[in-house]
Amino acid sequence: MAAEHDDEQLIAALVGPVVSSAHLANSGLPALSEIEFALTMANHSFQRWVVRCTVAAGGPALSPLEVLIMHLVNHRQRAKTLADVCLVLNIEDTHLANYAIKKLVEHKLVAVGRKGKEKTVGITEAGAALCKRYGEVREALVVQSVRQLGHNPEEMSRVAALLRSVSGAYDQAARAAASL
Repeated sequence: MAAEHDDEQLIAALVGPVVSSAHLANSGLPALSEIEFALTMANHSFQRWVVRCTVAAGGPALSPLEVLIMHLVNHRQRAKTLADVCLVLNIEDTHLANYAIKKLVEHKLVAVGRKGKEKTVGITEAGAALCKRYGEVREALVVQSVRQLGHNPEEMSRVAALLRSVSGAYDQAARAAASL
């Protein structure tokens, strides 16, 4: 691990930060551009993965958002409202979540219900089975691979907390930018 860290420092000294937009890295916080580039790569890789994992688990070809909503609805086997789904997944455009839920209903992976006046979404047996099989494929292909890389689980949790806090800064900045 120390040798890898030394290699990363050498590369950083020779070429600078690994970014996609050097003009943005030339700022008061170049490391933020590194995070943005890493987020971009991770986001695209993750979306590609969830779609392909779902198919490998025997499910239909869903969009990344549909996969994420299916797993969220399965979470703790409790029905969710549209507001719950949008809040947890940080979805601003509720129509996107609504459309994804409609597609999941068509595939019989979730079912809609009511909680008072609010529409709820619950997992079906087929949806729960697909989530279980997805978890098995994920364990075999991703979890084992990441474990072999030797990353410290506590450090991974720290990075996740950092990314969640940085996402809050982007949300606040988006609100501020909208008022300009």
